[in-house]
Amino acid sequence: MSEKDLPSKSERSGLIAGRFNSAPGEDFQKFSSSLSIDLRMLDEDVDGSVAHATMLGEVGILSLEEAERLREGLEQVRQEIRSGSWQPTDAHEDVHMAVESRLTEVVGEVGKKLHTARSRNDQVATDVRLWLRRRLDAMDAVLVQAIEALLERVERDGQILMPGYTHLQRGQPILLGHHLLAHIWPLVRDRERFAQARGRVDRSPLGACAMAGTPHPIRRESSAELLGFSALVENAMDAVAARDHEQEVVAACAICMSHLSRMAEELVTWSSAEFRFVRMGEAYATGSSIMPQKRNPDAAEIIRGKPARVFGALTALLTLTKGLPLAYNRDLQEDREPLFDAVRTTLDSLAITAGMWRTLTFDEQRFESEMDGDFSLATELADLLASRGVPFREAHEVVGGIIRWCEEEGTDLSALTPEHAVRFHPKLHGDLSPWLSPRAAAERRTSRGGTAWKEIRRQVELIRDGL
Repeated sequence: MSEKDLPSKSERSGLIAGRFNSAPGEDFQKFSSSLSIDLRMLDEDVDGSVAHATMLGEVGILSLEEAERLREGLEQVRQEIRSGSWQPTDAHEDVHMAVESRLTEVVGEVGKKLHTARSRNDQVATDVRLWLRRRLDAMDAVLVQAIEALLERVERDGQILMPGYTHLQRGQPILLGHHLLAHIWPLVRDRERFAQARGRVDRSPLGACAMAGTPHPIRRESSAELLGFSALVENAMDAVAARDHEQEVVAACAICMSHLSRMAEELVTWSSAEFRFVRMGEAYATGSSIMPQKRNPDAAEIIRGKPARVFGALTALLTLTKGLPLAYNRDLQEDREPLFDAVRTTLDSLAITAGMWRTLTFDEQRFESEMDGDFSLATELADLLASRGVPFREAHEVVGGIIRWCEEEGTDLSALTPEHAVRFHPKLHGDLSPWLSPRAAAERRTSRGGTAWKEIRRQVELIRDGL
């Protein structure tokens, strides 16, 4: 084959054409391109390149003038791609090649020097960590919003009386604030999980190159400092191959989404005609196309469904790296789509959760009278006997007999007069009304973490201090 018969370099995929006589097939270019999703990391890619160019200038691999020309050119490319005045194509494969290709057109031959002492392998690893770090900061902010929305409900409606459930059966009288705090604390732990994950994300892989480092006299610490990283990924092979930080973030997303789904399920249940405890705000409910009376809790239902895709993303990321040999493999470009989707889904779901809690209303009187004489007060009688020296197991059996008697009589504990009570046990003497008051029962539970209002207030203050 003569030289004139060979494809031009521009026809052979531009910046990496030297090894090949022909360009990749159009079908493979389209199939293998990650450009559409990588463009979400445009700012991170340009930021990383600016830091790399600055470092190359500092160590003398580039002149200071060349480094400045590259920085100016990179900013121009950023604006061109943002505005759409220049648009990359699938032939560029990814955002790194797109930026560098356009940069070389803008600044000339010096653009070809930018890739000295780096690889696309450490570029993408850096871009993803920068992208994640920013989104984790946003995640913390929206988590705080969700926590504050729930805290506002505790402070406003926390003294509403309601049944506490186990096995979806009434257990004991509690205050609504106690129940809401049981949703808030998991979100507090979610903040901790995301913060810990961010610490492991916040390590720079830039300068690791393909996987073995470089002979050029670079200073990885300098580019890491310019990008605001707190540390380096110390091993070059680990730097380009590691995806456990992504898996950890998505695992935290999955756990957080399970908490949001649990809350959403309760709002769906509480807003039903059977419960009649909650009325969803109109901004987060919809109607029916056929049934005019409907007020559907669609926002809560969608949040209840969203964990499926986040759990799927976690499974995808874990499966992607299982059995991959070190170091970089092209398989790893499949990490961004599930990662980005899981993070965005969690951010959006947290924001909607905060909105739902801020706009719904509770029926304050829903359980107030219904709790009088309710069997959920049975534990109070057992505790009364225990406080009078009766072994708890014996007290439990006695009160079980009282409940059986009530059921046989077709009544509830409001029918338990002092005369009836002493027949079941002599120490059930005197006025039992303080022990059969649902609100008094809730307020009596003053142990740390209990449902008494003073304990609810203590926990609210503790959480607010943490915010």
